[in-house]
Amino acid sequence: MTANPFSGKTLAVMLGGTAAERSISLESGENVARALEQAGAQVLRVDTAEEGWPEQLKEASFAFNLLHGPGGEDGTVQGLFELMKLPYSGCDLMASALTMDKVRTKWLWQGLGLPTPAFHQLTSETNWQAVIEALGTVFVKPALEGSSLGMSKAGNAQDLEAAYRHASTFGAGVMAEQFVSGPEYTVAILGDRALPSIRIDVSGDFYDFDAKYHSAETRFTCPSDLVAEEEAALSELALAAFAAVGGEVWGRVDVIREAAGAWQLLEVNTVPGMTSHSLVPLAAKVAGLSLLDLLTEIYEQSLEVRYAN
Repeated sequence: MTANPFSGKTLAVMLGGTAAERSISLESGENVARALEQAGAQVLRVDTAEEGWPEQLKEASFAFNLLHGPGGEDGTVQGLFELMKLPYSGCDLMASALTMDKVRTKWLWQGLGLPTPAFHQLTSETNWQAVIEALGTVFVKPALEGSSLGMSKAGNAQDLEAAYRHASTFGAGVMAEQFVSGPEYTVAILGDRALPSIRIDVSGDFYDFDAKYHSAETRFTCPSDLVAEEEAALSELALAAFAAVGGEVWGRVDVIREAAGAWQLLEVNTVPGMTSHSLVPLAAKVAGLSLLDLLTEIYEQSLEVRYAN
C-alpha cells in the first residue's frame, strides 16, 4: 500500500444527493474530503442535488463515491462514471444495482444456499393474515432503501398492513422478513479480507434509523464478543455473501445471530457510512488502519480491480 497516493491529485467526493439518506451522505463525504485534503489532494465536493454537477467531474482523476441510497448506491452514478471513463471507488454498476434491492439479494443468497431469514414480498393485494401465519412476527422493510428507513415490526395482520403502508411511502418494493431474535453484527469488507466484526446492541426493538444515528444508548463493540472460531466463521460467511453479489473493493455485510448460534444474512451495503462515528472506520481502526490508510486501500484496490489494463 502506497503511503500517500493523493498528494497533488484532483479528486471528486460525491456527497449529498436527493435520497432520504442525504444528511448522512453529506457527513460521510465531508469526513472523507477533509482527510483527502489533509493528504494534499485538491477535493471537489460534488453534490448531485445541485444543478450541473456532472460538469465538475471533468476536472477529477478519480471519484470517491459517498452517496448513500438511491441514485448513488444503486448503480446510477456508477453508470455515469463508466460512460465518462472516470475511475471510481467501490462496487461496479451491477453489484450496486443488485444489492440495493434487498429482495433480489436474498433470492440470490437463497439460490446459493447461504443463510438468510425467510421473507415475502408485499403489495397492496397481499393477504396479511397468511403472511403472519407463514412467518410469524416480521420486520417490514422498503426493498430499495438503506439506513433502516421505513422499517417497522409487525406481529399481526393489522400491524402488518400498517407497516406496509408506512414502508411503501419510501418507494416501490416492500418486503416482510421473518423476525430473528438475537444480537446483530456487522462485518466490514476491505478487498479480500473481513475486518473485525462489530456487535450492535440497541435499547429498542431493533436497529432502526434513530438507533443508528441519534440514540446515545446504542452500543457498538469492536472487537466483538466472539471467540476466534466464531469470528472466523462469521468472516467467512460475510466474504461469501459479498462475493456472491459481485462485491468489490469495500462494503459491509449485516447479519443477525439466532439464539442457537446460527448466522443469518440481512443485507449488503456497498457505500457504507464514513462519518467520524461510522462502523467501517471503527473496524478499520481496530484492525490498525487510520482513515487515510482505509481510503488509500479503497483507492488502490478500486484502480486495481477495474483499471489496471
